[in-house]
Amino acid sequence: MSKPVVLVVMDGVGWTEKDMGNAVMHAYTPQIDDLMTNHPHTTIKASGTAVGLPTDDDMGNSEVGHNALGCGQIYSQGAKLVNESIESKAIFKSEAWVDAAKYVKEHNGKMHFMGLLSDGNVHSNIAHLIAMIKECKEEGINEVRAHILLDGRDVPETSALQYVDELEAVFAELNSDGFHGCIASGGGRMVITMDRYEADWSMVEKGWHIHVLGDGRKFNSAKEAIETYRAEDGYTDQYLPGFVIAKDGEAVGTIDDGDAVLLFNFRGDRAVEISKAFDDESFDKFDKVRNPKVYYAGMLQYDGDLHLPKNFLVTPPHITNTMSEFLVNKGVKSYAVSETQKYGHVTYFWNGNRSEKFSNELETWVEVPSDVCPFDQKPWMKAGEVTDLMVEAILSGKYDFIRVNYPNGDMVGHTGDFEATVIGVESVDLMLKRLMDACKKMDYTMLVTADHGNSDQMYDKGMNEDGTHKAKTSHTLARVPFAVFNGPEGLTVKEGDFGLANVAATVVEILGYEKPECWLESIVELKK
Repeated sequence: MSKPVVLVVMDGVGWTEKDMGNAVMHAYTPQIDDLMTNHPHTTIKASGTAVGLPTDDDMGNSEVGHNALGCGQIYSQGAKLVNESIESKAIFKSEAWVDAAKYVKEHNGKMHFMGLLSDGNVHSNIAHLIAMIKECKEEGINEVRAHILLDGRDVPETSALQYVDELEAVFAELNSDGFHGCIASGGGRMVITMDRYEADWSMVEKGWHIHVLGDGRKFNSAKEAIETYRAEDGYTDQYLPGFVIAKDGEAVGTIDDGDAVLLFNFRGDRAVEISKAFDDESFDKFDKVRNPKVYYAGMLQYDGDLHLPKNFLVTPPHITNTMSEFLVNKGVKSYAVSETQKYGHVTYFWNGNRSEKFSNELETWVEVPSDVCPFDQKPWMKAGEVTDLMVEAILSGKYDFIRVNYPNGDMVGHTGDFEATVIGVESVDLMLKRLMDACKKMDYTMLVTADHGNSDQMYDKGMNEDGTHKAKTSHTLARVPFAVFNGPEGLTVKEGDFGLANVAATVVEILGYEKPECWLESIVELKK
């Protein structure tokens, strides 16, 4: 009864009957509709405790989602991991924290904190930043600077001032008895610093100039910068140009010799490149102009195989017994493909935060370069090119397990453009038809799911002054679809409340293997 398997991850496609700008509901999706009506199907959890986050009010994301899909287990992740470390104060006993504090004191330097200023719990949490700033004062570190990246993606699109006000209030409370802290620079997450997968190094270069060199448009305060940019061009938070805070014309927080820099993001994908700029002695992606001698550390180690960064505050989850490792041990050939924006998710995150393959002979990974342009301007992205490769891999008959991520529902959904997101979802649905035809021809079972919600809610509460809906650019708490096409004869979906971590067992059982004891159970029942 075993069959080869194709797993399709429709990134950011949640499944809900609620309609707050539900681009999935309003898109023309004959394939998805057929799968979720006429084939074995259910919906599964992709957020909160089901993917290792602190509470069920925490939105899932692509990283933890692919960790769960790829390992069949639930590990404490991101915010939960850091929360536990801060609550126990283990973070302040870590080698990286102790060494950073010592370095600053010995060199009479400044402690710099850089990261995404929000409570979205996807890349970071402002509570972690505040806890570390307060610890600095307790430990006698006198000069602290914050380099803030504005979110508007995992939180409401124009909520930056809420977090700036909160941080400014903390500094106002602490600034006494020889301690001085302030915001030094900032800018939108999609403009400076937080590029990923080397899609646009110019973003990181802009961030280096803003944060390190103090080279950028100067303002008296972060609030002034945000309000000025909004008034001039109507920027939402994630696209706000970089800014430098200055006093008497001089930047208040350049990064200099003898300083320490702590990147307080816990999610890895958008932390790798700026970490390379600080940590890689042979760095050559752009001219840094000045390369200060600093102690650099990340909240987590963002890439365990590259040992990047060398210093980190919280040990990431050590994910073992992944599906890839299991299949390699069984001699199964696998194939993984996506475009640049989600390539790391079907490889690095899928393999348990591991950059290297378990077997170069048995694992094939293919990346399709993403276009460097706003995704709402080309919402079909590289779906066609990715599907060309998928169909080729299926028809070759060389692989027993093939996986793909279509980023459209997430990347276009993050733009807040409802019409473009509808097109993005429709683009993925159109590609499903080609995959279904290839699977039918070669007798593969196809599993279709998603890693979290996003495109299922494009509107936030309230209206804009011009009567248009407020855009929602963040992920959602929606469950995600799970459907089986061309499954083994007699396959049925079990009754139960399943999550992404149940998919691994489903895959290997259809392949004809018994799941490892440590994995969660399969979503389907196979005819004996």
